[in-house]
Amino acid sequence: MKKIRHFLFLFIGLTVLTAFRSPSDKTPQEAYIEKYSAIAVMEMYRSGIPASITLAQGLLESGYGRSELALKSNNHFGIKCHNGWQGGKVYHDDDAKGECFRKYDSPEESYRDHSDFLRYRDRYKFLFEYKITDYQSWAYGLKKAGYATDPNYPRKLINLIEEYQLHLYDTTQPPVQEPKETSSKGENKQKVRKEPAPQTIPTPPAQLEQVHKVTSSSRETFRFSLSREMYSQNGVLFVYAAEGETYDSIAESNRLFLKELLRFNDLKEDVPLKPGTVVYLQKKKKESAPGLEMHVIEKGETLRGISQRYGVRLDRLCKINGIEDSNVIREGDIIRLRK
Repeated sequence: MKKIRHFLFLFIGLTVLTAFRSPSDKTPQEAYIEKYSAIAVMEMYRSGIPASITLAQGLLESGYGRSELALKSNNHFGIKCHNGWQGGKVYHDDDAKGECFRKYDSPEESYRDHSDFLRYRDRYKFLFEYKITDYQSWAYGLKKAGYATDPNYPRKLINLIEEYQLHLYDTTQPPVQEPKETSSKGENKQKVRKEPAPQTIPTPPAQLEQVHKVTSSSRETFRFSLSREMYSQNGVLFVYAAEGETYDSIAESNRLFLKELLRFNDLKEDVPLKPGTVVYLQKKKKESAPGLEMHVIEKGETLRGISQRYGVRLDRLCKINGIEDSNVIREGDIIRLRK
């Protein structure tokens, strides 16, 4: 009995000492987690990436905030410039000598860019189908998608998550954002409230892009053909072109003028149709569905192709991005889909 009592006192004493440890007693890893955990949780609710994965990557890639990239460039995730990067740049030896890395104004900006880097690139979209608490699948999925070349990368992330119990942050509620006080000379301080943090994990991007079959009642409302399957993307009705069809034949069968149908699809003339081509039967929207904020250009893509993919009018897409439809876009360029 005395041994049990002695053990209990020892356990309670250690717990109290741990709770009141001074900042200098914390390891660099613990200090890093304490400093950036709230940002990781906030990004989890904004983007859908587990906070544990974000923190583990930050710890690993930045040397818990002490790497040259993190200290001089606020780059906590080792993200390289890639094509289309318009922000600050620094050059650092990595896989090759003098490679280009992204430079940020703050660590928060680095965390946000890391989230967007994963959420809006096609090769990472399958990750978001995993549960937010399935950090192991995320870790191995990152390697599979080509985020890192180190064959031990997944195990390193998992070890960090389990050693520091980072998975507990995956079930943490989003932090409350307090109003920020701002002032200028001669004026009283005013409280400016930031946008409220999201309260739910966002829908995976691949699910947001899924097309939906349209019921016959919806078709009758618009007096479209009832003899074929119709779909919708971003709330806009469309059909998939069949073998031998033309824009003219599709317009006629759906009681539309050819010029009208061409305008809906951002075309100036009746070009040959390949089977499986998306043909919109209504005017596309001014912006994409909520949750699809941007698109990173893949090799061979065009502005019109992107407008068709997301059901967004080409002229609006150009206006949002401040470009012309004749502009040349390159692999890696970022196209915003919403204001």
